[in-house]
Amino acid sequence: MKLYDELKARGLVAQITDEEIIDVINEGKATFYIGFDCTADSLTAGHFMALTLMKRLQMAGNKPIALIGGGTTMIGDPSGRTDMRKMLTREDIEHNAACFKKQMERFIDFGEGKAIMLNNADWLLKLNYIELLREVGACFSVNNMLRAECYKQRMEKGLSFLEFNYMIMQSYDFYYMFQHYGCNMQFGGDDQWSNMLGGTELIRRKLGKDAYAMTITLLTDSQGKKMGKTAGNAVWLDPNKTSPFEFYQYWRNVDDADVMKCIRMLTFLPLEQIDEMASWKDQKLNEAKEILAYELTSMVHGKEEAEKAQNTARALFGGAADTEHMPTTTLTEADLTDGGIGILTLMVKAGLAASNGEARRLVTQGGVLVNGEKVAAPTASFTKDQLAEGIVIKKGKKVYHKVTL
Repeated sequence: MKLYDELKARGLVAQITDEEIIDVINEGKATFYIGFDCTADSLTAGHFMALTLMKRLQMAGNKPIALIGGGTTMIGDPSGRTDMRKMLTREDIEHNAACFKKQMERFIDFGEGKAIMLNNADWLLKLNYIELLREVGACFSVNNMLRAECYKQRMEKGLSFLEFNYMIMQSYDFYYMFQHYGCNMQFGGDDQWSNMLGGTELIRRKLGKDAYAMTITLLTDSQGKKMGKTAGNAVWLDPNKTSPFEFYQYWRNVDDADVMKCIRMLTFLPLEQIDEMASWKDQKLNEAKEILAYELTSMVHGKEEAEKAQNTARALFGGAADTEHMPTTTLTEADLTDGGIGILTLMVKAGLAASNGEARRLVTQGGVLVNGEKVAAPTASFTKDQLAEGIVIKKGKKVYHKVTL
């Protein structure tokens, strides 16, 4: 099966600008980019689809450009947002960019004649505003920009002029890389379509040459419009922010309706094998979830960590007491009051609740167990001796966390 047909079969193609894209990527002739605005010091599960797409394309002979948005992050993409993004300092952005590069190297093969990493701060921060307006401003219709979905959804609450410029900046990125790096194609999520069209049209109008864009289908339904968040917290690729066990459990707990979609889009399992799994139900569907969780955890954290996470999960849900690889919070005596700590404070410190109020609600609803016994009241507390031995908090049906002193 040729690459484009495989991408279609995996549900990864949302829109393309031209049919010529099919031959370009099938023949390994694309030099393509995907952009990553560095708004945090770690990539999330929401970036995972883009990274695996880059890997698939590179394996077929195409050349990836991983574009770090050191410049565009200073503006902030309004796509998918109901409010303005937090403004970061230049130092924060540079730190985040360095963290991104380290994580991307697990997926993408960088080096001479292979993938390259660029930072759009290298050209965007040098632009003269008047010169930019004269060079590209006439190529953009304000009427068309306001019809773009990424702007329309913000109009009611207010769209700042700062964010309004984002489409022009992203388009200029493609225009610049086309001229200086031979980048002839851009990929992104289907929520980026308007921004991506701006770049292809800019190249065609200014240079009279062909440039292409293709958007991938973002996971939807119960996974949310974008991957990467669960219970209000991001699922990070950095093991110091989301442990391999927590990462494994995130994918192990996807809804039944989403598991096969995730396997098709995100894993490198052969399509023939996936087609055989498509009819799985009940207990076999749980096996599919284990396969998904293992494959993705292995890609991000390595096979050894994936095996540890899988064994720990199986032990926990099988009633075994092995908690060696369970997410753990270690307290000090400074965290205690009169030699003990209340369950509400404990849950907040362990990251199991965002506030005492949320923790109280979970306890009163009967959703919190400690060492297998339901916590009877939000006033429950645990002594220094109990913590020294280690306790296991279970939140809901699937979240386990160990606390020690």
